[in-house]
Amino acid sequence: MDPVLGLKIDVDTYQGMKNGVPRLLDILGDFGLKGTFFLSVGPDASGRAVLQLLKNPRFLKKMLRTNAPGLYGFRTALYGTLLPSPMIALSFPGHVRRILDGGHEVQFHAWDHRRWQDDLTEKSREWIADWFERGIGGFRSLTGRLPEAFGAPSWRVDDRVLSVLAGYRFDYLSCTRAAEPFVYDTLGIPEIPSNLPCFEEAGIEGATETVLRALRGGGRHVLPVHAEAEGGIWDRPFMDLLERIRSAGCRVATLGEIKEELDTATLLRRRPRLELLQGRAFPCAV
Repeated sequence: MDPVLGLKIDVDTYQGMKNGVPRLLDILGDFGLKGTFFLSVGPDASGRAVLQLLKNPRFLKKMLRTNAPGLYGFRTALYGTLLPSPMIALSFPGHVRRILDGGHEVQFHAWDHRRWQDDLTEKSREWIADWFERGIGGFRSLTGRLPEAFGAPSWRVDDRVLSVLAGYRFDYLSCTRAAEPFVYDTLGIPEIPSNLPCFEEAGIEGATETVLRALRGGGRHVLPVHAEAEGGIWDRPFMDLLERIRSAGCRVATLGEIKEELDTATLLRRRPRLELLQGRAFPCAV
């Protein structure tokens, strides 16, 4: 089949929502493209990342490799520690309305992104259930509806998360790194995974070449984009990549559009497991 590229745009921080989202909307508008924005709704506790600098040497290497101060800004490094945690999407209802008015898809990403990313394996099922209730309640207050999809922070899910997800009516999930869509064997819900690397993982040149090589082979693909990165200091490389994607004749779609095109009856049924991938500081569901 001709290549189709889904743009999965994660918004993880206050600064990403404040500055990165408007910049990405301008870029996508200039190219006439639509994407799926997965929003972090609640508190930005990014300053707690300092604990990971001490506990996780892979995280320190990732922060140095990706120029974290340039990506996230100085204030972000203090949120949740020396500075109060500001709400992310809940602080910018006008930005959410602009995403929707632009014809983009908006779905649920997180209540507290940082604590999920850092501490999920140590949290109880009750904590996970409360996290979803808070996040989905905030999402509903912003959009007037329930989300149709969930994209897990840092692609981290386990069996406890899946058991909580069984209580919601999601049309699809986008929580893993995998080569192709599948159906969760315990949920019966389709998963539209990210199968391409982002700039933070492979570097700008490496990610660009990997994306273009995959598109030349046809098929469905999902590119993870981050408001803090491609909507920030890497906006120019992102625009260059979009130009090359357009020149390659690739159709760009929302993840919801990709889901509608899937024949879920033919998809394999799978159960994810956690694995450390190249360029990541924490294990992802694969």
